[in-house]
Amino acid sequence: MRLSRLLALSVLAVSMAMPATGWAQSKAAGPKGEAATPSSEIRLTDDDVAKLKAGHHTAAMVWHMAQEYTSAVTAGAQDELDRLGIKVLAITEAGFDAARQQNNLETVMVRNPDVVLTLPVDPVSAGEAFRPALKQGTKFVIVDNAPAGWVQGKDYVTVVTDNNYEMGKHTADALAEAIGSKGKVGMIYYDADFFVTNMRDKAFKDTIAASYPDIKIVAEQGFADPRRVQEIADAMLLQHPDLDGIYTSWGEPAEGALAALRAAKNDHVKISTLDVNEVIGLDMAKDGNIASITVDEAYEIGRALGTAAGRALLGKNVPPYVVVPAVTLTKANLVDGWYLSMHRQAPQSIKSALGQ
Repeated sequence: MRLSRLLALSVLAVSMAMPATGWAQSKAAGPKGEAATPSSEIRLTDDDVAKLKAGHHTAAMVWHMAQEYTSAVTAGAQDELDRLGIKVLAITEAGFDAARQQNNLETVMVRNPDVVLTLPVDPVSAGEAFRPALKQGTKFVIVDNAPAGWVQGKDYVTVVTDNNYEMGKHTADALAEAIGSKGKVGMIYYDADFFVTNMRDKAFKDTIAASYPDIKIVAEQGFADPRRVQEIADAMLLQHPDLDGIYTSWGEPAEGALAALRAAKNDHVKISTLDVNEVIGLDMAKDGNIASITVDEAYEIGRALGTAAGRALLGKNVPPYVVVPAVTLTKANLVDGWYLSMHRQAPQSIKSALGQ
């Protein structure tokens, strides 16, 4: 990697680091008020690693869906588990279907893994659906949302996630900048009891209300299925033809909003969202409707999951709520920010669109 690229990544890393005092603030806390612990503090000693390798432990990853984010988390977890000598028996994805995820877990549990890494599609139903696996003595390390009714330290090891409030705030700031800090915007949010998106959505609304008096949220519509977002965006544009911006809770719903804008041949409305993928990244690179994408260090989430699993297998304490930093991607830092988040190069389609 060229020196200039290393310097650029260093600048990005510094810019996204949160102040030390920020970790303890309530807005960075977990759903039960857990204090946020930086992922950089979750480590293992050389002696710990040697003990884990001698233990011949096993793990499985039972994911919610296949996406760029999940791939990066998987890569981080796989690399760390390999380093610790923990064999990965299976990796599954559920297409964002809670019933399919339950079936995946039941299938995986036949192989009796010592650890399961997962992001529950529906934390409410997972509270009971995942519980039979606990009877086998398997340790669960969770991304974003613990199953309802589960107790940290008893039913699960920890939750690893991003500072969701900070991500929502960054997204609001970026959309405001894209539309000149004035105008009308619409919110398309995930209509479920899902801590991660609930906090992102709240932060977006809070920030617009507190910091941008000339921006009005004129439409709010929830969705249950990301595949239906284009229909929601179509209706929103019909009802508010003078819209200037749209917020969505993550990248796949943003694809639906983007499709609606393209169908309407609307190049005026700007979209700000969270969690990058190639479709929305490419639109940004081509100066399309996507104005900003707020991301976390997804690979680092995976690394922290693996380390937390190792600590739990050794009987070591793991903080209840582990958080990674966030950065807002724009066209200017898209390639370097992609690498910082995903720990791999941006797709060549994006690099080519940027003349790289």
